[in-house]
Amino acid sequence: MAQADFEDLVETFEFLDDWEDRYRHVIDLGKALPDMPEALKVSATKVDGCASQVWLHITVEDGFLTFIGESDAIIVSGLIAVLITLYSGLKVAEIGKVDVVSELGRLGLNEHLSSQRSNGLRAMVARVVETAASA
Repeated sequence: MAQADFEDLVETFEFLDDWEDRYRHVIDLGKALPDMPEALKVSATKVDGCASQVWLHITVEDGFLTFIGESDAIIVSGLIAVLITLYSGLKVAEIGKVDVVSELGRLGLNEHLSSQRSNGLRAMVARVVETAASA
């Protein structure tokens, strides 16, 4: 069910032999995210359950969910970019059908994130899925 952009990301990760290179790539993805306007960094967009500060601003328009996000931790910003790539272009009804564990497992993230980062990633996914379900 993954979108073409996510498939490209999977191919990039397969090309990168070593986890350190993959880790750097995730960081680069985060650095490439557009800055989130300060006005959107409010308690309603803050994601609880993350060790670092994380904000996700999620909108639904014409049946599609889009979001922007930012974190004060560079690796978490990269994880936000990965999630944006994973969910980009999906209809709201398709968001909950994505097997996130399996898809992120294709990147090798499951075994290379600390438990705190994994918990934060789950909290971000939960926010996206909950928003889609309530739309």
